[in-house]
Amino acid sequence: MCLHESESLERMQLCCEHINGSCIKSNWSISIRISMYALMISVILATVAGNLTVIISVSHFKQLHTPTNFLILSMSMVDLLLGFFVMPYSMVRSVENCWYFGELLCKIYTSIDIMLSTASIFHLSFISIDRYYAICDPLRYKAKISMCVILIMIFISWAFPAMFGFGLVFLKLNLIGAEETFYKIIYCVGGCFVFFNKTAGVVASMVSFYIPGLVMLCVYGKIYIIAKRQARSIKAAVNQMQIRFEVQHHISHSREKKAAKTLGTVVGVFLICWFPFFFCMATDPFMHYTIPPILIDAMVWFGYLNSTFNPIVYAYFYLWFRRALKMIVLGKVFQQDSSRTQLFLE
Repeated sequence: MCLHESESLERMQLCCEHINGSCIKSNWSISIRISMYALMISVILATVAGNLTVIISVSHFKQLHTPTNFLILSMSMVDLLLGFFVMPYSMVRSVENCWYFGELLCKIYTSIDIMLSTASIFHLSFISIDRYYAICDPLRYKAKISMCVILIMIFISWAFPAMFGFGLVFLKLNLIGAEETFYKIIYCVGGCFVFFNKTAGVVASMVSFYIPGLVMLCVYGKIYIIAKRQARSIKAAVNQMQIRFEVQHHISHSREKKAAKTLGTVVGVFLICWFPFFFCMATDPFMHYTIPPILIDAMVWFGYLNSTFNPIVYAYFYLWFRRALKMIVLGKVFQQDSSRTQLFLE
């Protein structure tokens, strides 16, 4: 028995050799590690490429310079930064079960991770408000949702999550009252952990997910009810001029409904991807941190997939995105006056 334990200890590799309390490296085989790296690198590349395409499309083509698209542009920048600055570090930590980049960078990484995840749902909340006015109050939409209002929405979507994420980690608000539990059960040398005490877990999940998510569901529910009511109210016109007006109104209204449906799908994907993680984040402290770290890690990556799926949703629903993607891939965006290309009929 003692010999068996000795052999197990010899086979066990530490993140920091010759240091007491070091984290233990993952014991997966080389083939499993290679497969994990290949899968995660594919997700990272798809996330970066997809969101970069959205950013180039909205930035380059003048026809896409609308309030809603500027919010989408800002949200794509959030997803791009997540894929570029957060996911590669998460990949190494997930596969190796070690953090090789120092304690300070661990705090910065954790802060940015919380910031960008929160910023995504803030953008989606403001997009739902934008769609509400576009569908339910179209005559006053341009007056209510001006570029100034959009810029304020974008500023709030970046500034508040940044203060929340960095303040939570660097002021150690997530550790208050649970320091003993953290250093006794969770902490080891050479690791980087996203830890929340009971209060921080509930507050963070409410601020970053549950409250904005509930608001979005309520807004889109109201949009759906009003859109159906408006569709039933469209009746046959009496003369040709009225028919022409009704047709134009119907085309415009259909476009707005399609945009609402698309963004509603984006919201649905976000809620499905992030719900498991935020549910566990809020409940794990009350269960004395019994949820296996590997399961939490898997849920984090499931949440990251939201940033990968968003451009795929645009490609599926939006003809203009597919046309813009084709022009970008073929290099036609470098042609003179390509920014004035009409990607869809007005």
